[in-house]
Amino acid sequence: MTDVVIIGGGPVGLFLAALLLQEGVDVTVLEQRTGPEPHSRAIGIHPPALEALARIGVSEDLVRLGVPIRHGVAISGGATLARMSFARVSQRFPFVLSLPQGSTEAVLAQRVHRLRPEALRRGVRVTGLHDDGCRATVEACVDGRPVSYTARVVIGADGVRSVARAALGAPLRRRNYPDRYLMGDFADSTDFGPAAALFLAPDGIVESFPLPGTLRRWVVRLGPAGAAPYAEAPDAAWLAREVRRRTGIDVDAGTNSMLSGFGVRSRLVRRMVTGRCILIGDAAHEISPIGGQGMNLGWLDALALAPLVPAVVAGGSSTDLPAFERNRRRQAVRAVRQSEINMALGRPLRGGLLAARDGAVAAFAAVPAANRLVARRFTMQ
Repeated sequence: MTDVVIIGGGPVGLFLAALLLQEGVDVTVLEQRTGPEPHSRAIGIHPPALEALARIGVSEDLVRLGVPIRHGVAISGGATLARMSFARVSQRFPFVLSLPQGSTEAVLAQRVHRLRPEALRRGVRVTGLHDDGCRATVEACVDGRPVSYTARVVIGADGVRSVARAALGAPLRRRNYPDRYLMGDFADSTDFGPAAALFLAPDGIVESFPLPGTLRRWVVRLGPAGAAPYAEAPDAAWLAREVRRRTGIDVDAGTNSMLSGFGVRSRLVRRMVTGRCILIGDAAHEISPIGGQGMNLGWLDALALAPLVPAVVAGGSSTDLPAFERNRRRQAVRAVRQSEINMALGRPLRGGLLAARDGAVAAFAAVPAANRLVARRFTMQ
């Protein structure tokens, strides 16, 4: 018997584990992967998340490793339509931090290890979850052997393919979008420095973000599946050519270190709390990667949940859990709406519609109050 079992040792599960361990809660984290995340994956850490991560003493380490993005530019047809500064979105962290997920997880895992060396258990594949009202039991497999873990509270932070969610039979609100993207990391061949750039091209948006190590991520919106000129599976060379065609910037395909294509969907559980089991992060709400809200939203879930867990461990329930669930689902719905705005902004447009969109972006950004409002929304304030 342990106080809390967290299913999922990604960024959200590790952050919650550190929060609880600091308060003396006995925590075991079960992670299927045998090693740390090797790929860059999610890269954006927004100011509210950095404030949350400061609670476990890792914000300074993350900032030291990452690239603070303090401003961004929107470009169309070679002309700069808008500039946006993040200087006023936060006093302590006036930027979006760009850091590959693997590096973020490593820092969080080190913090958990310092608090309790045996808390994170890798190579554990969860197969089932049962709640008898007095305790919850997690069934799993380690090296082909069945094992079980019993806890007063089980928290599912195991991502979009959540085994915990499936085991609980949590109903989902689902929506699929037509948008498709291809992203890749390359050596930085631009003069943008630590700035983000959005290219509002006729064939769809191209996004560009700095990464540590003089690298830069490029994200290109694709057309519908199977439609020309995307009928074949794009590779790094195709992505480099497409960046050149839409932006005029040369990218060296030979420096590619990560390539990933993805579609877009949203998933929102109708119940985050079921008895002694709680879902957070992508297990509870899947958000479009465009805008980089998903990982941050999960951290804020964990921050809101952590103060409630000791009461559940001690007494079996908390009257604050329904309010927690309502608030976090409301924030997830808001994030979905913001992601829909982000995607709509980057869809292909031609002729008069393209000119109208560019004119609207330029006019809106020229109003200081409106510019600041957009900056706050893009940084999850």
